[in-house]
Amino acid sequence: MLLTTPIRSVLTALVMLLAATSARAQGPWHYLNKADMPPGVIGLRQLERGGPLPGYFQPVEVTAPEGTLISLAAEGGFADAQQEKTLAGMLIGQVYRLRVSNIKFREGEEVFPTIEVIDRLYPPPGQAARFPIPIELTDEELKMALDGQYVLRVIYVENPRTALPVRDEPGKQRYSEIGTGQDAMMAADRLGRPVAILRMGSRVPIAGEADPQFLYQNPPVQLFEKPAVLPRQAGLEPPLAAPPQLGRPSRNFPRERLLR
Repeated sequence: MLLTTPIRSVLTALVMLLAATSARAQGPWHYLNKADMPPGVIGLRQLERGGPLPGYFQPVEVTAPEGTLISLAAEGGFADAQQEKTLAGMLIGQVYRLRVSNIKFREGEEVFPTIEVIDRLYPPPGQAARFPIPIELTDEELKMALDGQYVLRVIYVENPRTALPVRDEPGKQRYSEIGTGQDAMMAADRLGRPVAILRMGSRVPIAGEADPQFLYQNPPVQLFEKPAVLPRQAGLEPPLAAPPQLGRPSRNFPRERLLR
């Protein structure tokens, strides 16, 4: 018995090692959230995790090409159209329908994308509207939807440890395309933290009817104007006095000089 026990332990460890190696070779056995799920499923699963998510209106800023009109579904219909940009607070776990019209070279045609907010941002207190989730509707994607194609985009917060050291172009949202057969949610998870999903296709409502199912039961929304641009130092705490070094007082440099 004293001889067989170590051998049995080694065999057990060997079998477990082979099983672990095989599992790594095959990839994950199960991934809970996938981008091809019906709209609203991923957001509701996020709410089941608890935390400061239920009831929070996450600001979302939608931008479109020059001259385009954007209307957000509200109170059983669509709100007044905003030109090229709209800012609204959306509940996490809900799906919101938009109407995009006056598209360049496709006047008279409309696209009805949806936005599903699946997580929130954590801005400084009282400054949530200054830091919305940005969602850009490009001219190319709008025309793809008008031509009957399906566009899906997962918006995520970059992981600061793996983010690309590049400067953003003002008014443009950086994006990465994935290959055929890859899942957008899994790709976004590897790059950061997914916060919203944009879906856009050729589906349109029945003329003259405000279908609650098409509008996803009209979830509550907060419409507001873009806040005024404030100085970069607004709301920041003053710098703390640095401790003396080698018996000599340290100097505090102005924050403006550090930002340049």
